Amino acid sequence: MVNRDMTIYVNEQAYDLAPEETAGELRDRIKPGADLLICNGFPIGPDRPLETGDRLVLIRRGEIPSAEELDTLLTARHTPGVHEKIKSACIGIAGAGGLGSTIAVALTRIGVGQLIIADFDLVEPSNLNRQQYFLDQLGQPKVYALKQTLSRINPQVRVTACHLRLTPANIGEVFGHAQVLVEAFDLAEQKVILIEHFASRFPERPIVAASGMAGYSAANLIKTHKLARQLYVCGDGATAAAEGVGLMAPRVGVAAHHQANAVLRLLLGHDPVIDKDERC
Repeated sequence: MVNRDMTIYVNEQAYDLAPEETAGELRDRIKPGADLLICNGFPIGPDRPLETGDRLVLIRRGEIPSAEELDTLLTARHTPGVHEKIKSACIGIAGAGGLGSTIAVALTRIGVGQLIIADFDLVEPSNLNRQQYFLDQLGQPKVYALKQTLSRINPQVRVTACHLRLTPANIGEVFGHAQVLVEAFDLAEQKVILIEHFASRFPERPIVAASGMAGYSAANLIKTHKLARQLYVCGDGATAAAEGVGLMAPRVGVAAHHQANAVLRLLLGHDPVIDKDERC
């Protein structure tokens, strides 16, 4: 029986901690041969003393983990307590281009429980300069190609791929279970239609949109802004794609990761814009 006064979690399983036991001693007791020790999200050496409540992950490099271990090992570098709050979340992503595909990869890597991704387009060569696709996926519907890629990153994430054009008639049905909606469209009119209809149907659910990430202007111009009670917009708010101003992976990626981080903060109960001296 585990003594709760001396409990430590190893690969998310509770164990009794011996007095003054080090990480290496506990490793030798539970998983001999593990050569990567991560405690509370940070790599440590075997001589590090352990304390009650620590969360230790033991990894043997090159070993293919079991299905039971995979979820724990994928999130070993997370801040403790984060994964429990996000693995049951459902996020909608409207658009699977440079923004949407990059956001989907980021949310998959952090272990969000379910993604609903909607897009009607196919993968084409001009997408490869900034979107998360590969040469052998050319001609495939983006949502199906992306689902395949995401399953290779983290098979624990459930991905609903909707190969369709979003319209006022189906936005509510497609994203009815999404706790947060991510807008990742190219055209301004598409953005407006999506935001207006989702907000009218689900006024209490946040929307994370984007505006202004073209070209190669300074990345620091891209920020996260709050435009309404439940509407956040990431970008510089000005730099649109046009003749002489293309869409390129670095700046699009910065905006996409602003959006992904905004989603994460919302799921954890934090304001995406204001950081109130929290430690994260």
